[in-house]
Amino acid sequence: MSLASGAQEALDSFNAAAGWEQRARLLMQWGERLTPLSDEEKSDANRVHGCESQVWLVAHEADGRWRFAAGSDARLIRGLLALLLVRVEGLSSAELRALDLPDWFNQLGLGRQLSPSRSNGLNAVLQRMAQLASGG
Repeated sequence: MSLASGAQEALDSFNAAAGWEQRARLLMQWGERLTPLSDEEKSDANRVHGCESQVWLVAHEADGRWRFAAGSDARLIRGLLALLLVRVEGLSSAELRALDLPDWFNQLGLGRQLSPSRSNGLNAVLQRMAQLASGG
């Protein structure tokens, strides 16, 4: 499956980064790209449970394709969310459910840097996406 342009851009920039420090800087920059959520969107109904940090997720569907907006109170998590969002942008419900999240972060060279709690948090976000995409 070919990557959306934003995901390909992320892959190219992270693969060009020399070492963890450059990747960490890139991660922060990607986090700054997230469109801030409104106070209404930061509701308890949109909160993703299973994350140590506060994370909110909003979903919109058009023509069977999904678009998500997300936010967090933690800078590093915002970066990870931004990278997750570019990867899932425009996917169908079935593609969302089939996404191999650890593989995506490994491709970006970030897999080893994800603590178990961050990995669990990202998986909770992905599960919530799949839930929303299946009408839950």
